[in-house]
Amino acid sequence: MKPVFTYSFIFLAYLLMAGCSNTKSPEHSVPKVIVGAERSEIYLPMLAGKKVGLVVNQSSMVDSVHLINFLVSNGVDVKGIYAPEHGYKGNVERGKDVDGTTDPETGIPVYSLYGKNRKPTPEILEGIDVMIFDMQDVGVRFFTYINTMTRVMEASAENGIKVMVLDRPNPIGYYVDGPMLKPGFESGVGLYPIPVVHGLTVGEYAMMVNGERWLKDSIQCDLEVIKVENYTHETKYQLPVFPSPNLAEMKSIYLYPSICLFEGADVNEGRGTYKPFQQFGAPYYTPQDFSYVPKSIPVLALHPKFEGETCYGYDLSGMSLKELQDIKQLEIKYVIDFYNKCDDKENFFTPFFDKLAGSDQLRKQIMEGLSEEQIRASWQEELEEFKLMRKNYLLYDETSMVRQTQ
Repeated sequence: MKPVFTYSFIFLAYLLMAGCSNTKSPEHSVPKVIVGAERSEIYLPMLAGKKVGLVVNQSSMVDSVHLINFLVSNGVDVKGIYAPEHGYKGNVERGKDVDGTTDPETGIPVYSLYGKNRKPTPEILEGIDVMIFDMQDVGVRFFTYINTMTRVMEASAENGIKVMVLDRPNPIGYYVDGPMLKPGFESGVGLYPIPVVHGLTVGEYAMMVNGERWLKDSIQCDLEVIKVENYTHETKYQLPVFPSPNLAEMKSIYLYPSICLFEGADVNEGRGTYKPFQQFGAPYYTPQDFSYVPKSIPVLALHPKFEGETCYGYDLSGMSLKELQDIKQLEIKYVIDFYNKCDDKENFFTPFFDKLAGSDQLRKQIMEGLSEEQIRASWQEELEEFKLMRKNYLLYDETSMVRQTQ
């Protein structure tokens, strides 16, 4: 249900009465964002008598209760927990398998969707009527949770299982930018032709994948999206629970789309520090105004790039949230800067860079010496086409609540 704002005159009267006071009346504050998982009055009746599978992690909360416990306490027959990267509690080192375990509180079996079977097999889906996806995403193509979701959609469609997405806000859903993923560059960090920053919630993205028939053999799943209430794409949503160990601050999330590109280059992206994606550097970088030494940190980073070496580069952790929110584009200036400073340019990029970028175009443009403006201009036509398609699947307004109340 879309929020309705009918109190324009009341709001103006409130401003007049408030005068110089800084005290805000709760009845005129911005309505609380209510995520899909908290709208149980809608989805619990749909789950009555159903055998349910859950694709969840530590962000899958219903107020202060995890979705697993919430559903079990409400009599839902949960048959399996399907864990993404970092596990269903978010405490697993990147790439580690959690298959074959059980949830200690409920005894429900846990199946890994980040090990050898990234797509659920018919065997681990046997007997399931509804697969629920409820995880906080960050709105970036190479953040792997949306790939987990679409593989679940595909497997569910093939096995006659309904998919229910309990939607959550996109913390950077207020802009769309970056190069598109091109055919032939599909990978574990990008499956479908979308830009790096796609501007969709997981529910909207699921609808796009289904509607555009991107699943294998153009199959479509039986999809239900439980919408977020009181959210628009300009809402600056602050995550109550962070989605992964290295994205444990809003500052890291805002910088993640741009700085994560260094995972495919000869630059440390802040892994091995307590400010991942907020600081980044390499031993060869000049000037040497800022430095740090990456080290192994359990769960966060084991044996990070340039472990034990002094790295020089940037520290963006001092930027305010407002400053970071005002950055509404993929910043490629940092990659260009480090490439220009690197002596061993032939080995600066790794094959993983093309997977993150979605094609080999960005790498080649940087190597050819194109300017940031020239590179950004090369994205625009395809971006505009994507934005037109994106409008077909939007569940939430793109105008801000502030403007709606005026």
